[in-house]
Amino acid sequence: MPAKTTNDAARDEGAAAPAEAAPTLTRARTAAPAEAVTPLLRGIAVLRELTEADGTLSASELERATGLARSTVDRITATLTRMGYVRPDGRDVTLAPRLMELGNAYLAALRLPALLGTRADALADALDESVSLAVGDRDGIRFIHQATRRRAMSLSFRIGDLLPAERTAPGPLFAAEWTEEDWRHWRARRAADPGDHTFPAVPPREHPTPDEEFAQRAAEAAARGWALDDELIEPGLVAVSAPVRDPRTGRVACVANVVSHTSRHTARGLRETLLPRLRTAVEAMEADLRDAPPPEPGPAPAGLATWTGASKQELGREFVASLARGLTVLTAFGEGRSALTLTQVAEATGLARATARRALITYEWAGLVAPGPERTFTLTPGVLSLGFPPLSRTSLPRIAEPHLAALAGRVRESASLAVLSETGEEIQYTARASAGRVMSARVALGSRLPAYATSLGRVLLAGLPADARPPAPAAGLPRLLEEVRERGYALVDEELEAGLRSLAVPVRDRTGRAVAALNVAMHAARRTPGECVAEILPELRRTADAIEADLRVAGRFTGVAPA
Repeated sequence: MPAKTTNDAARDEGAAAPAEAAPTLTRARTAAPAEAVTPLLRGIAVLRELTEADGTLSASELERATGLARSTVDRITATLTRMGYVRPDGRDVTLAPRLMELGNAYLAALRLPALLGTRADALADALDESVSLAVGDRDGIRFIHQATRRRAMSLSFRIGDLLPAERTAPGPLFAAEWTEEDWRHWRARRAADPGDHTFPAVPPREHPTPDEEFAQRAAEAAARGWALDDELIEPGLVAVSAPVRDPRTGRVACVANVVSHTSRHTARGLRETLLPRLRTAVEAMEADLRDAPPPEPGPAPAGLATWTGASKQELGREFVASLARGLTVLTAFGEGRSALTLTQVAEATGLARATARRALITYEWAGLVAPGPERTFTLTPGVLSLGFPPLSRTSLPRIAEPHLAALAGRVRESASLAVLSETGEEIQYTARASAGRVMSARVALGSRLPAYATSLGRVLLAGLPADARPPAPAAGLPRLLEEVRERGYALVDEELEAGLRSLAVPVRDRTGRAVAALNVAMHAARRTPGECVAEILPELRRTADAIEADLRVAGRFTGVAPA
């Protein structure tokens, strides 16, 4: 790696950003302020490029996309890896679930998904159509909740996706409250990007419409209190929206949106048949907002400044401390901490006021933080652009795979993840990692085995209430499951197959429910049962803890598919 210049070293400690440092960081056309933190801007650029590439790029592709030097890209990705926000995958860099804690901070501070998400889910079930909640993000809309129906023709939109306001049903409802400055910004964006190429979540625009058409739609939406999308995004897609108003201000807090396709409903059909039920649901949502108790602030992040200092000392110049410190500023926000002063941000993170101040200046220019009343700051929906969309559709096997690979590498045995079938009579393998041995346990993904005969199945059955378990094929198995529940692990010694010994532990979700099981399987000649408990069990529990930590972050505002 080339030696770091004095200039580079200064920038890594938070020196002012030169005008050319980050040409693609934001849609803002003004140069970054003198006090902006260059490494933080570069880190934002890397995360946004990874997000727009659906979560994975090679280091060379990141170099080309951001315009940064390869050595800079390497140091940024090394820092993000240390933070758990990305992980190396061969020559690629891949977004990791822990990055979702940044978007979670915004969604928790907003409170709307937690307060209204259940209503949106119930509406989707009642209508048998996809329902979303959206907020305005400058000249676009951004989704904060999705209740998607799984069909052959289904929606690909994700929480955090940004869409141009004029091509959506929620857009006119937000535009009805735009200021003249908002409209000028919208017109400038349209002129600079007539094909909507800066919105990767939607197909490019083929036939631009006059600006006056959207202005008319916004005026009609204001008068009617609802709006339609009649195949504006792409042929066949239709939607109807209604605003959910903040009971304190009367302004639009978010928009509830019902989406379908023309083989099920025309736009007129949506308006006539589904809009009344949407409006009823919106009334209930507004009542929920009126009756919601004040938020109780959760614990602020602690020890982050100390952690970054220790990481810098351990990794040296490969760790960009100013990037790590800057990103921790976003985690200071959350439920009950939606608007914070500079002093409160510094106290929550343990950072010096000067460090926190320059990070906030950087975020304000990048569109991730906005100034509020009484010298406070709030997060903007733009925080969701830092990895949330591709990660919001993750699954438990994808979360587990890198941890399984690390486990298999440490113990030099095969490791697997499995879930219970719907009946509870079988387990299904959903992820696995092989050991580099001539002879090892090999089970194909998707394979099913009897739950009672496997360590994976016994751990999962032990997590169920006794009356929810399928009938046991042998009299002694119910008592055995109670022992498994008490121990927290299951050991199966040559019961399923001669010579096969396996040890399993549960993987639990945010509620403490066992949603999967993790095991290591080996030939009985390699370790005694006692050695398995002494040597393998701690590694299994360490791996389960790591998977559960990722699952807690990923599952806070999104549904993590079990398979």
